[in-house]
Amino acid sequence: MNPLVWLPFDPSELGEVPSGLRYEVVDPTRDVPASVREVEFYVTPYNMGPGVADVLAQMTSLRVVQTLSAGVDNIRSRVPDGVTLCNGRGIHDTSTAELALTLILASLREIPTFVRQQDQARWRRDGFTEALADKRVLIVGYGAIGEAIESRLLPFECDVVRVARSAREGVHAIAELPELLPDADVVVLIVPLTDQTRGLVDAAFLARMRPGALLVNVARGPVVDTEALDAALRAGRIRAALDVTDPEPLPADHPLWAAPGLLISPHVGGASSAMWPRAHRLVRQQLERFAAGEPLANIMRGDY
Repeated sequence: MNPLVWLPFDPSELGEVPSGLRYEVVDPTRDVPASVREVEFYVTPYNMGPGVADVLAQMTSLRVVQTLSAGVDNIRSRVPDGVTLCNGRGIHDTSTAELALTLILASLREIPTFVRQQDQARWRRDGFTEALADKRVLIVGYGAIGEAIESRLLPFECDVVRVARSAREGVHAIAELPELLPDADVVVLIVPLTDQTRGLVDAAFLARMRPGALLVNVARGPVVDTEALDAALRAGRIRAALDVTDPEPLPADHPLWAAPGLLISPHVGGASSAMWPRAHRLVRQQLERFAAGEPLANIMRGDY
């Protein structure tokens, strides 16, 4: 019998469906069919609710888990030994880079203020706003999405400084941040959430930032110490734009909602019309490799 694949969307979305495989459309957060023990290739739903990982224990034939997210921090520890975990690297580069640029420009040009004034039918100008041109932008996490962010920043006539876990040509090591932060006008976070990056942006990090600098988080909420950020915002030391928060979703009574100099979007970095064509393309390519017994891409754990 051909290997069974669980998809979170109709196989027709893949275009030409790879042959030699069986397909079922399943959302395990709603229903777990009896075929769960036959699944060999599991493409997780984009919305990574609890049931997405809970079902793994029932998949006794499982060989591959393919996520539609770049981050796998919420499922990695649940994947059984011997099962290959692949992430969605490449799916969200375009969408997340667009949002990062949007948050930067909206914050610098004070778009939230103009929206509030429009709601009040007020025409008010208070001098000049800040341009992205001539700013120094620090990208902390120079992977595929970091590269996509840089490619969109450069036409705005700004200076981009790259930072990654370890140094390489043209890229600084994350250990160099204390020396780099004081010269940055904008700091963009796009690191994965790991034991090393959890709480990376703490009170000391924020204190090293240039007064009035902008912090943009399109990574994961726990990369930033929420209390330290709230204190820095209320002290007027920095500004921030967050697509992710800790906790998430942000409760209605959370103090961050009222923090000055803060723009919040509800974790929508990857949620644009650009996502699905790229997701379908990656999944199709992975299934073609799987069906042919070829090495998979984006392996985060395991040796398929």
